[in-house]
Amino acid sequence: MFSSIKTSLNNKVVVTDLTNKFLLGAENVIARIAIAYSLHSGKKFSPLDVKDSGGKEYSKNILFGSYYKFYMALFCTYYNINEEDKDMPRYIKMHLDDGLEMIAKDVKDNPNLTGFDYLFDKIHDGLEEIA
Repeated sequence: MFSSIKTSLNNKVVVTDLTNKFLLGAENVIARIAIAYSLHSGKKFSPLDVKDSGGKEYSKNILFGSYYKFYMALFCTYYNINEEDKDMPRYIKMHLDDGLEMIAKDVKDNPNLTGFDYLFDKIHDGLEEIA
């Protein structure tokens, strides 16, 4: 079990920049979006791939809020592990960092994006995939 997750040092600034740019709420909102975006990408990580942990720290409750069980189910299914797996915090951290980096790249490639436009585009893309 874990009590908190920290981003990489580089992503500490990314979290703040994306939160300020997208205006979607507190920093944990962009963190949740980043995790979902990374999981959706299909990338799977090895527990040994973990980066530094010198960045933004999120308690479990702040990061997931009332959606904790939902996120755990996503990770358990994605990695075919149980919630108590010793590597669970590493998987969460790696997907958080990966998602933040992916969103930052998207913004760099299209600096005029707004938060709602970005979300609508990603939701539309996801719906197109299942249609």
